[in-house]
Amino acid sequence: MKVNIQGLQKLTLLDYPGKVACTVFTGGCNFRCPFCHNRDLVLSPDSQEISADDFFAFLKKRTGILDGVCITGGEPLLCPGLEDFLSRIRALGYQIKLDTNGSFPDRLQSLAEKGLIDYIAMDIKNSPKRYRETAGLPENFDLGPVLHSISWLLQNSVPYEFRTTVVREFHRPEDMIAIGQLIQGAPRYYLQSFVAADTVICPGLHGLSSEEMEAYRQLVLPYVPGAQLRGV
Repeated sequence: MKVNIQGLQKLTLLDYPGKVACTVFTGGCNFRCPFCHNRDLVLSPDSQEISADDFFAFLKKRTGILDGVCITGGEPLLCPGLEDFLSRIRALGYQIKLDTNGSFPDRLQSLAEKGLIDYIAMDIKNSPKRYRETAGLPENFDLGPVLHSISWLLQNSVPYEFRTTVVREFHRPEDMIAIGQLIQGAPRYYLQSFVAADTVICPGLHGLSSEEMEAYRQLVLPYVPGAQLRGV
């Protein structure tokens, strides 16, 4: 089993809707979003902070206390041993939430079809026209896999949410309308304002005010009536 565990939040009431959970941070990502708060996980993915044995010993002690485990990153679907890792978590009776950028739709669908994911949170970086720029990727970036993941999730094969971190330098009103059209019909969509931190990949970015965030939500509502603000 090869999963690089770089961090563990032992208790969260926010990351997994309706569950008392812990959150595991995996190293490595194929995106380079300038506003990413997990710079070290993305740019220095090789240092393993927590062994798998220690992690599973922790889970065994928390049986009956925690409901679920959130797997985030980085991009967890890059981990070659993720299926075995999730299987061991499932064997202990935990519910599993996976965070993803959606760029590996076949892996995502396979894990879900094997009953190893109970809830998926997929980041929607921006409108299709500005996706590459917002994800910090080169000109030859192929949006196709991301669109595939969106299309599959919209079929409601597994409970899920879409979410967007809104950054003043990257998101405009027309982008929010395009995002709404892209995920039209989704049951859950969360907009969260960027918050500056020392751990971001590119310093100097800015969030939006609560009033501006509400205005953006209103632009999305005709397409996603369940759109909500998170952390605002």
